[in-house]
Amino acid sequence: MTDTLNIELVLQAQAGDRDAFGELVKEYEGVVFAVIFRRLRNRSETLEVTQEVFLRAMRKIDQLREPERFVGWLKRIAVRMAINRAVRRPRETMQDPELFGGVSAVHQAPLDDVLQSEEAGQVRDGLYQLRPLDRETLLAFYFEGQSLKEMSVRFASPIGTIKRRLHTARGRLREALCDLQPA
Repeated sequence: MTDTLNIELVLQAQAGDRDAFGELVKEYEGVVFAVIFRRLRNRSETLEVTQEVFLRAMRKIDQLREPERFVGWLKRIAVRMAINRAVRRPRETMQDPELFGGVSAVHQAPLDDVLQSEEAGQVRDGLYQLRPLDRETLLAFYFEGQSLKEMSVRFASPIGTIKRRLHTARGRLREALCDLQPA
């Protein structure tokens, strides 16, 4: 698809043309699927998240100010939603039995389950050691999947301030996690 046609379809989709958005879905569903599959490694989950990405994109396409950046915008949505899904699911679903042609699924050893739950517990403990604003900022961005613009509205602060808060909160979480590590 040419860039001009792509931009035209985005503009039509922003004006409410569902057929134009459908063309964009057909054109980019393979790209979105690949981006998500790289993180999830599970075909059925990837298909589900791919649909969710396009639903979110359809709802928010009017917020895209530069139609020529549609593909990058769409990939960012896909990456964020894949990360959110990966964080919220048990680790053992990382292996999709469909990939191995019916070979039995690879299951984690009990020790792996314990280690994963310890890591999640440490991150949770680290988050709760942070100041409320740092914690809320990280949760909004990484767990709720809010964009910088949405966070700007939520926290009544400019986007630049939100970026700084994210950077600062990540550093403080890193320090808190280092403090939680056994010596």
